[in-house]
Parts: sequence; C-alpha cells; structure tokens
Amino acid sequence: MHIYLLGATGRVGQEILKTALNDGHQVSVLVRSPEKLGIESNLLTVYEGNVLNEGDLLNSMKDSDVVISALNTDKNDTLSKSMPLIIKTMAHYSLTKIITIGTAGILNSRVEPKLYRFQSSESKRKTTTAAEDHLAAYLLLRESDLDWTVVCPTYLPDGVEIGGYRTEIDFLPENSKKISVGDTASFAYSLLFDSTFIKNRVGIAY
Repeated sequence: MHIYLLGATGRVGQEILKTALNDGHQVSVLVRSPEKLGIESNLLTVYEGNVLNEGDLLNSMKDSDVVISALNTDKNDTLSKSMPLIIKTMAHYSLTKIITIGTAGILNSRVEPKLYRFQSSESKRKTTTAAEDHLAAYLLLRESDLDWTVVCPTYLPDGVEIGGYRTEIDFLPENSKKISVGDTASFAYSLLFDSTFIKNRVGIAY
C-alpha cells in the first residue's frame, strides 16, 4: 500500500509514519520542515511544501492509494482551508479513502443532543477556535463522496500504545479521561484495513 500522510511531523503523525514504514508500506509525506521528521527510509518519499498550496498537493499525492491526515489546527483555519484542496486532489487521482484525526469536541453531546460537545456543557475549554476548524473540515468531508473516517480522541497526552481503549461512533465513550498518542495513532492506522467506521466520526478513549 502507498500511504499519503499529512501532518507527519506532529505527535500522532510521527507514530503513524513509524508504524507504516515498519510494516513495509510506501509512504509519501508533505511537510513544511523536512528536518523535523527525523526519520529516513527507502520506503519514504518526502516532499517539502504547504498543504494550502494546491500544486504541492498535486505533486506529492501522486501514486498514492489512501490518505491519512494528522494535521493540527492553528489560528489560521488550516484544516478548513486545506480540506477542499485535499478533496479536489483526491478526486484528481481517483482516491476514495481518507482517515483524519479530529477532536472529541466535534462529537455529539450526550447531555445536549442537538449540539456538538464543544458547544455544550460537556466542554471545559475556554476557546472554541480549534474545534470550529475541526468541525468545518468534518462537514466538508461529510458532504463529499469520499470514504472518510474522523478519529476523535479526548485528552491526548504523550504515551505509547497500550491497548484497552474504547471506541464509539458519533459519541465519546462514557466516563472518558484520556487516550495516548500511541493508541490514537494505532487505531487510525488500523482503519487502513477496516471499513467498519467509513463515513463516521469515532470517539476514542480509555
């Protein structure tokens, strides 16, 4: 399998990259700062560029079979601005499957069913900027023809894969506290070979 990975220098992205390479997959990454990767492999193709540049996406996504986006949000709406370009480029190459890392804030609220978690009393965050960017990207995927899955971790501390986590479609599993970077990456990677959660948001936590 030839995996196209965005966000490869981030915490979750790096773990997905290591696993994919260890399993013998070809991986292409588009990064602004290649020196931050710290990984070398004859299976890895590194493109320097920006996800907001359609030409960079077209150049780097060629020959891929599937897309994983572990991009982080920022104060410049990177997720919502890049998603239309990603969807367009995938269509250009007739790619259909994309797995993204979101946030538990865009899952449905249990206490206020008509709201997303970040809009409800379940959220303890003082700012909703990041969640709003994640939400806009999710809504664009939902309206697309792609086979998408958005993995939505709760509090995400550094940590290795230990297993024993719970998942739930559209909601965060009850009494959730955290989920490690390692297990989030492991679950997202597993979706390359599993169609169970296509066209769904999936909450993940211990």
